Amino acid sequence: MQLENVTKQVKSEQKRGYDDACGVAHALELIGERWAPLVLRELMFGPRRFSDLKADLPGISANVLTQRLGELEERGLVRKTKLPPPASVQVYEATPWGLEAAPVIRALGRWAVRSPRHDPEQFVSAVSIMMSMQTMFDADRAQGIEARIGFRFGDLAFTADIAGGELDIRRAEPEGADLIFRGTPDLVAGVLYGGAPLDIIEFDGDRQLAERFATLFPLPPKVE
Repeated sequence: MQLENVTKQVKSEQKRGYDDACGVAHALELIGERWAPLVLRELMFGPRRFSDLKADLPGISANVLTQRLGELEERGLVRKTKLPPPASVQVYEATPWGLEAAPVIRALGRWAVRSPRHDPEQFVSAVSIMMSMQTMFDADRAQGIEARIGFRFGDLAFTADIAGGELDIRRAEPEGADLIFRGTPDLVAGVLYGGAPLDIIEFDGDRQLAERFATLFPLPPKVE
């Protein structure tokens, strides 16, 4: 009985708000639970099936994922929908308001990557690596580049357009791309951030463009 009371108390504490008018406090009430920001992150480039979300968040259980999706839906950040035929399967997508959290998630990632405890060799999803490019993109280094670059990670395809010192990324087939990378997100991360040689990933297109592209995402210095 005592253990049951403690469990109920812990759950009650987890569901309580901060009783604080600060917007940061409310933001944490919206997406502060464990896994919630990462679930929302995975929806930033378009709708995903439950099984896809589970695969790209390997540390989460199906029960917790179901709970987090339900909470985010209740708070107006995520909604269920169905893909058009021939797929006709249920998917989850971020609402327009949910998508507005993208800059917040990117800024949090840029801030946290400066930690000496950050381990870049851990798992990285396709969405995560694409968002990291948006986060770390150096407009000055990209001056003079106008190109369309595609990425294929299994069933997921992304297109990145560089023009005028800006980078636009969307989930789309890379039609007319000047360069297409094929591989796994961790290998792309190794090239962009770990100093790995370009040849560890497959690509079709201009090698000189590929080599320059790999230099456009410098990491901020670690804190001392």
